[in-house]
Amino acid sequence: MIPREVIDEILSRNDIESLVGSYVSLKRAGSNLKGLCPFHSEKSPSFTVFPKDNSFYCFGCGVGGDAITFVREIEHLDYPDAVAFLAKRVGINILPDTDAPSGGERKIDKERILKMNVDAAKYYHAALFAENEKARAALRYFTEKRALSMATIRHFGLGYAPDGFDVFTKYMLSKGYTHEELVAGFLSGKSERGHYYDAFRNRVMFPIIDVSGRVIAFGGRVMDDSQPKYKNSSDTPVFKKTRNLFALNFARQSCAETMILCEGYMDVIAMHAAGFTNAVATLGTAITADQARLMSRYTKKVIISYDADEAGQKAAVRAMRMLGEVGLEVSVFKVPDAKDPDEYIRTFGKDKFRAALDASKSKFEYNTDRVLSKYNLDIPQEKINAIAEMSEMIAGFYSAAERDVYVRAAAKKFGVSADALSRDVERIVKRNVKTYAKEQTQKIRQETAGFSDRVNADFVKAPTVAKNEESVLGLLLLFPNHRRKVFEENMLSAEDFFTEFNKKVFLYLQEAYKNGEDPAARMNEVFTPEEIGRLTKIKLARMELTDNGDEVLTDAVAALKASYAKKQAEGTNTYEGLNALLANIRKSTEE
Repeated sequence: MIPREVIDEILSRNDIESLVGSYVSLKRAGSNLKGLCPFHSEKSPSFTVFPKDNSFYCFGCGVGGDAITFVREIEHLDYPDAVAFLAKRVGINILPDTDAPSGGERKIDKERILKMNVDAAKYYHAALFAENEKARAALRYFTEKRALSMATIRHFGLGYAPDGFDVFTKYMLSKGYTHEELVAGFLSGKSERGHYYDAFRNRVMFPIIDVSGRVIAFGGRVMDDSQPKYKNSSDTPVFKKTRNLFALNFARQSCAETMILCEGYMDVIAMHAAGFTNAVATLGTAITADQARLMSRYTKKVIISYDADEAGQKAAVRAMRMLGEVGLEVSVFKVPDAKDPDEYIRTFGKDKFRAALDASKSKFEYNTDRVLSKYNLDIPQEKINAIAEMSEMIAGFYSAAERDVYVRAAAKKFGVSADALSRDVERIVKRNVKTYAKEQTQKIRQETAGFSDRVNADFVKAPTVAKNEESVLGLLLLFPNHRRKVFEENMLSAEDFFTEFNKKVFLYLQEAYKNGEDPAARMNEVFTPEEIGRLTKIKLARMELTDNGDEVLTDAVAALKASYAKKQAEGTNTYEGLNALLANIRKSTEE
């Protein structure tokens, strides 16, 4: 275990403002800072950083905590890895505590898998230059069919997985890795009969590298038209395909203003080879909210460059929505006279590609063209349908001024008055606002009743008791003198708590007091990021109240005990009220 004093030093050196500011654009709001939340999509900032106590909280999604919690969530790390991440950030050396026991089975951990991936990447790269016909065919695929230079091949660490049942697996075993580690890293598979085999065979290989320069996964492609064309690593302890982007390790260094989003590895590599080093690609899946937020850390604008076929254009529409939701400016590049960017660059050259890229269409222009291509405007009903679809699209823009500009442009294209189109659009906006308000009311109603509570599942069984528990816990979390009074005078015990989560918090605080520790000291070791977010919310709710003296504590403890006693007296009758509430919610939803 890492000594407590070392963790304290790591936290003290990692100033929350600079840490969060490296991921989120923050603006001063009094003594605090605000920005768009990196953990959910929003247009109005609800994410707040509190420099005074080195913490953060999002009033929109409820994520909150300290620097360790932030890194756990933003980098998708567990507690030890988050501490190691922060230690490295400020130049503190910490020793790993996961040494393999001598003579025993080696423990599978992230560092082992990362090291294994590096050795695998070296193996695949060397195999590309082996003296056999299949390796030479793989090299020709890159140099002749894809017109890549040797410099580009080495830059991306491209390789080849030999065509053998377990050739690679046996090599990695000779390097000291175990079957279990190879399977965990998705480098080997295990058959139903218990035989281990190479996960990638007779494929050209693409190492996937994260922004820290670590090899985290691989993609493999066949060299002919056989299926499946691509095979990608499944999720492993070091890789989540929905949270990473191919070539972002290179693109983030060159794309201060614009990033190009592609569909495939070869499109990205071709673009980088032609000088467009701000290109990235998703990893065999449609773009996700996590990937959109990841891109927003490094750029302000994204040009979507997907294949020209129908599937590619449908994917572009989805990507526009996902990227727009995180505040990115989006335009779409529709590849002319080629099936994809790679083919266009090889056919027409990088200069023509640059000119075509510069002419990429805005979200509005792209959608307008799509609508116009679907309908015959000479037929009245089709024209009405086209205007209706266009109105829906314009209504989706947040800014009223932006909607006004697009209304005027669309009115000219459709030959209708801007006033008439504007009224249609604003009617849709009002409808959408009403629908959103209804959904939010429903959400608040459910949250108030505790139905959507994933942290404290017992909340819904006794909301009054749970709220009184939180009132007491807020006082104990914030004020050392209240902890002293409660624990020294035995004002409360764990048996006075109805909900299991709040009981867990009380016992944690009690143990911390007994050991003379600051409650914040081990919070990340004991609680999940989601639970820490709840504790942060409880503290903030208490801080908003001006009176937090001894009398308030006494009253809060008395209220908790009284409500719990009442709950016990009611017994199962409480569920009658619960069922009635559920019925009301179902009824309002149906309406």
